[in-house]
Amino acid sequence: MESALEGRGPLRYGPPVPEPGLPVVPELAAVLARAAGRPHAEPPGGGPALLAAAQGYWARRGLAADPALLAAAPGAPALLLALTAAVGGDVLLPRPCPAWWAPQARLLGRPTFSVPSPAACGGVPDPYALLETVRRVRAEGGDPRLLVLAVADDPTGTVAVPEVLSRAVEAAAAEGLHVVSDETWRDTVHRPQENPVVGPAEMLPDGVTVLSDLSGGWLPPGWPAAVARFPGTTAGAQLRARCLDILTALDATLATPVAAAATHALGEPRALGARLAHAVALHGRLAGALYEVLHTAGALVRPPQAGRHLYADLAPFAPGLAARGVTDALELENDLTARLGMPAPGGHRFGDDLDQLRVRLSTGPLLGDDERVRADLLTGAPDPLQAAPVRRALDRVAEVLGALAAPPAGAVLRRRRPGPRARKGAGPPGRPGRAGHH
Repeated sequence: MESALEGRGPLRYGPPVPEPGLPVVPELAAVLARAAGRPHAEPPGGGPALLAAAQGYWARRGLAADPALLAAAPGAPALLLALTAAVGGDVLLPRPCPAWWAPQARLLGRPTFSVPSPAACGGVPDPYALLETVRRVRAEGGDPRLLVLAVADDPTGTVAVPEVLSRAVEAAAAEGLHVVSDETWRDTVHRPQENPVVGPAEMLPDGVTVLSDLSGGWLPPGWPAAVARFPGTTAGAQLRARCLDILTALDATLATPVAAAATHALGEPRALGARLAHAVALHGRLAGALYEVLHTAGALVRPPQAGRHLYADLAPFAPGLAARGVTDALELENDLTARLGMPAPGGHRFGDDLDQLRVRLSTGPLLGDDERVRADLLTGAPDPLQAAPVRRALDRVAEVLGALAAPPAGAVLRRRRPGPRARKGAGPPGRPGRAGHH
């Protein structure tokens, strides 16, 4: 895989978390500022106040949590790195999946294997494909132990269908896999009544560690903080202890001011909860409008249900893209980022094959750069879909896709490079593919 991409850009650096495009909540900024004068450091794994707040957060979602089985770190990547090291073995990931998952295993030299998601949703592996992949990996001498999934998914912006999730969790349990449930985006579901979030820890209490990065909705991305809930068993306590050892060795501790802000956010004060609800509604409307533009133009895209992102397959535009020299996901990323004036990371960053013309688009950049306009949009005045920066951005997406649907007359199509016989980084045909993140 490395040789195929040599000299083709900084692929090792994944795209950032989709930006909210909204100002920091003044209440949170005040909490962080007040804590800036505290001289003591937060202990590895988080202090008592932060863990108590995390306990209350999960309890309000119907999930009992003992503070002695919780941990905090400066961002979910640090927690996933510790979990991957502590559990050991090979890692299974749905395809596509968040760009930051596979690098944690790669840093540890752990093999990763991609399992396709079902058509109904992203974030979880197809249960039957999961069983087949585990059995093939073991037959070839591998040691699959860890499955990472998401109940509300980045990059696809979808919510896991409970029936599919239940079957995937049952399959994982049957094969002795430990499950990490990334629930970073669970509080950003656009219509919770229509798409209820059910976590795997409710289905398999003794075999699931829940992970939540507060950048999903509660804190700005520049204030890294995440919490984890381990199973309430002896094995869960031992897993937490190993993770704390690793976090301590890495000095992966929360900055005291950020810990104070995280503690405040996890308490879900009324003003902050109202702000999150307004932000979710705003991004839901933006995502719906962006979906309509993409779908009308002919892109293949699932309707957005959560978060601030959509995942589009532009295969129907392959002739128009090829006429412009775009034949794979990396070229698509570079071309669309330049032409749309907004980040458009290609599907190769999320585990899809390089030759698939897939891309993630986010709603935050639709809000433009004027902070005053952003603040006004958060309050619902004016109508966000009629705001000038939003209208311009959506029109630009429609214009670019419209041009791709009609290649320039006389254009000479570049022949697409032959696709791989199996997934990028995979072995011979029939072997489960290793995740193709870069």
